[in-house]
Amino acid sequence: QVQLVESGGGLVQPGGSLRLSCVASGSIFRVNRMGWYRQAPGQERELVADSNSGGSANYRESVKDRFIISRDNAKNLVNLQMNSLKPEDTAVYYCKASLWTIGGYGDYWGKGTLVTVSS
Repeated sequence: QVQLVESGGGLVQPGGSLRLSCVASGSIFRVNRMGWYRQAPGQERELVADSNSGGSANYRESVKDRFIISRDNAKNLVNLQMNSLKPEDTAVYYCKASLWTIGGYGDYWGKGTLVTVSS
C-alpha cells in the first residue's frame, strides 16, 4: 500500500508565494520520478514540474523561472516552491510518484491540494 500526502495549499494574493510538499509512504522499494500536476476547473490535468531521483527536472513553460521543484530522496519527499503566483495558477495541485513496490512499477497519485491565487 502506497500513500502520497500533499500539504501547503491555500489562498494567496497575486505575486505571493506558496510551498507545496508531498511525502510518499508505504511499501516502497525505490522512487523514480516525483512531481506535480494541476487541474483547473473545466481543464485537463497538466504537468507543472517533475524530477527524477538524480534531480533532473522538467517544468511547464508557463512556470519556468517562478517555480522550483526539489527532492529529498531519503524521505521520499518532493517540494514545489511557487513564487510570483498568478491568478491563472489557481488549480488543484496533485502529487504524482512513479515508483517500485513489491508488486512492481507503477504511478501513484495524491488526493490534491487547492491553490487559489486571488486578491
